[in-house]
Amino acid sequence: MNGGKLSINRVCAAGAAFLGLLSAAVVTAAFLFTQNPAIVWLGLLFILLVFACAALFVVFLRRKLVLFSDGLCETIDNMLNGVSARPQVWEEENLFYKINHRLARLYEVMRENRESVAKERADLQELISDISHQVKTPIANLQMVNATLLEQPLTEEKRQEFLQAANGQLEKLDFLMQAMIKTSRLETGVISLDRKVLPIYDTLAAALGGILLNAEKKNIHVSVECPSDILLAHDKKWTGEALFNILDNSVKYTPVGGTVRVSVQSWELYVKIDITDSGKGIAENRQGMIFKRFYREEEVHDVEGIGIGLYLAREIITMQGGYIKVTSAVGSGSTFSVFLPREL
Repeated sequence: MNGGKLSINRVCAAGAAFLGLLSAAVVTAAFLFTQNPAIVWLGLLFILLVFACAALFVVFLRRKLVLFSDGLCETIDNMLNGVSARPQVWEEENLFYKINHRLARLYEVMRENRESVAKERADLQELISDISHQVKTPIANLQMVNATLLEQPLTEEKRQEFLQAANGQLEKLDFLMQAMIKTSRLETGVISLDRKVLPIYDTLAAALGGILLNAEKKNIHVSVECPSDILLAHDKKWTGEALFNILDNSVKYTPVGGTVRVSVQSWELYVKIDITDSGKGIAENRQGMIFKRFYREEEVHDVEGIGIGLYLAREIITMQGGYIKVTSAVGSGSTFSVFLPREL
């Protein structure tokens, strides 16, 4: 007989037959040695009790195996079908419980990974859609300028105007691509922030250096109140990027002759950086939307920008355990409060 085809029932039957023959041989040998019928009856009674206990144990074990196999098959089917129902587990601490408990943990890990992959795929599709929408306008403008330069006779002055317009669109595309690269590298973990205890004064000074020229062009007065001895655990490069984005946003939406004020306060657990402008302000129902990628209010579409600066700033601050709070009212300017934890 092929051993691979043996079933549990056949093995149990063969074992019972072997034990029966062995018991009969033992009882017969005991009778031959003692010649006492009472010993034979006691031996037979003991053998019957043993067989009865063995039969009950086999029935119980078979039932447990059937229940376990049914639960195991159901769990595997759920895993294959993507059903989010939690697998059944046993309460008692036995072998079946241990196997099923670990299978349940595997099921949860697989489900979480599947949901994570689905979310990443949705985020990727959204990102591709956003990029497609953002590059469509500058590309169309470049195609129009290029067609005009190739097909229409133009004076040297007009040709220079069209070339400058094309250069502006190219700069917008380059800025968009650089911003998207920074965002994607941060989101995917390609870049990890290196937090070190450094003076926040130097980081803020570097961020301010990027907006002073534009502020001067609009005659915007920039004031700073930042003690030079405040130490903060932060990534200097990326924190400077976040602060620059907020400052640049304030300068863009502050009218000519306005003000931008920066103040830094050291608290017990956090360092608070307030950036206050005298711009047009933000309506309360829009304050939660301004941190969305590519979000821009309808009435400011004539102002240069693509709507990714505040989104990138929030990502950088959040990755360092901090957060950004906005206080604003229409016509009264805005205050962006950046909170960063002092310790690593």
